[in-house]
Amino acid sequence: MLEHVSAVQTADVDAVLLLSFGGPEAPDEVRPFLENVTRGRGVPPERLDAVEEHYQHFGGVSPINELNRRLVADLSAALQRSGRDLPVYFGNRNWHPFAEDTVERMARDGVRRALVFATSAYGGYSACRQYHEDIARARGAATERTGTAPDLVKLRHFFDHPLFVAAVADGVRAARTRLGGDPRLVFTAHSIPSSADRTAGPPEEGGHRYSRQMTEAAALVAAEVGAAEHDLVWQSRSGPPQIPWLEPDIVDHLDDLHDRGVEGVVVSPVGFVSDHLEVVWDLDNEAAEHAEKIGMGFARAASAGSDPRFVEMVVELIGEQVDGAPARGLGTVPRAGVGCNGELCHPGCCEPARRPATAPGR
Repeated sequence: MLEHVSAVQTADVDAVLLLSFGGPEAPDEVRPFLENVTRGRGVPPERLDAVEEHYQHFGGVSPINELNRRLVADLSAALQRSGRDLPVYFGNRNWHPFAEDTVERMARDGVRRALVFATSAYGGYSACRQYHEDIARARGAATERTGTAPDLVKLRHFFDHPLFVAAVADGVRAARTRLGGDPRLVFTAHSIPSSADRTAGPPEEGGHRYSRQMTEAAALVAAEVGAAEHDLVWQSRSGPPQIPWLEPDIVDHLDDLHDRGVEGVVVSPVGFVSDHLEVVWDLDNEAAEHAEKIGMGFARAASAGSDPRFVEMVVELIGEQVDGAPARGLGTVPRAGVGCNGELCHPGCCEPARRPATAPGR
């Protein structure tokens, strides 16, 4: 499916901002980071204690910041090769470098308009709308501190971009080769409250944009690797047990597959763009250990962000906005995400759940 997004003139774009979730990089940063993530969401202290242990298992360091710094470097080099001499800045929602500080630096550097690449391929509140809120908050802070702020244009969802699909598919192929045999293909994504999924997307689309896009991405990758069957399940659930979240959980699903006689699985974290802490803890530790316990072969596929085509895709997304190039996509589920100065794609799109308790684990 091809669609066009409104373009901005090349001369108007001064920079690119990579906007991400953030993560601690020292043991004493873990608790303040988790408190930032969960502020106002009613997550009990004992849940933070449990998640803090996950980070301390890795020395209190989340991989996400270092992965994003590599992405900044690779994207800078790719932009130069493509003839676009645009500096790439890096800011986070929940930890240093905070988006507010980065956008202030951009303002002081004289940046007037930048394109924003958020490290999520999908719609939904925390995956899309909250990034628009981050943009608005950062622009407001920069204006208070410097008297001005650059215009910030968020790039679109890319869950069905052919380069994203190809990168995920090659991760699946490599995992299949490592495991051998005829494993079941299982995709995972971050679970969210069911109520948040119902409001993901504008009302005229019937909501459920997050899970619909995730379902389509999994189907596109499965078709690319020639899998006759596949499953989409969820991970990283948090919050009170009485609040329904998207199910089944990956560990519960492994038990179900084992009961059905499945001997091996390849697990692809299609809902994540990089191997950050939720991927390495929930899959490489908890899920892998459970698979070993029940005697099931297990191989985890790499996420798309480590593939060179992922950077190539970001350059394409920038070209859509700068040159008005057609938006490449393989699917039929609506994608959006382009907005200016923190404005949302549609009024009422992807409203947060009434009492969200989002998992604090990246």
